[in-house]
Amino acid sequence: QVQLVESGGGLVQAGGSLRLSCGASGRTFSRHTMGWFRQAPGKEREFVAAITWSGGFKLYADSVKGRFTISRDNAKNTVYLQMNSLKPEDTAVYYCAASGSEILPSRETYDYDYWGQGTQVTVSS
Repeated sequence: QVQLVESGGGLVQAGGSLRLSCGASGRTFSRHTMGWFRQAPGKEREFVAAITWSGGFKLYADSVKGRFTISRDNAKNTVYLQMNSLKPEDTAVYYCAASGSEILPSRETYDYDYWGQGTQVTVSS
């Protein structure tokens, strides 16, 4: 089992920045592909970014490419999402996810076996 806890969400004005963190505990963290997803009210959960266990391969949704950066620190069992130039349409609950095995970064929720409880990000115009 892997337990994931997100933090760092909050209220920010458009154009501002936030950094989300996701701490992992339980099974060995370093071999998991990690992802960030988000879900706005009335919408389906959507992919934001993902990173391999080595950090050598990253994948981003087109809507956040160039603004968001995913990274990880395996020594701290933590994955980060640096969000810059935030827009009102980025408002959502952001979820951290971990795969159950070593996989290439995936945009699909079904490729991730463990999920955090989510952290709210609200961007005001």
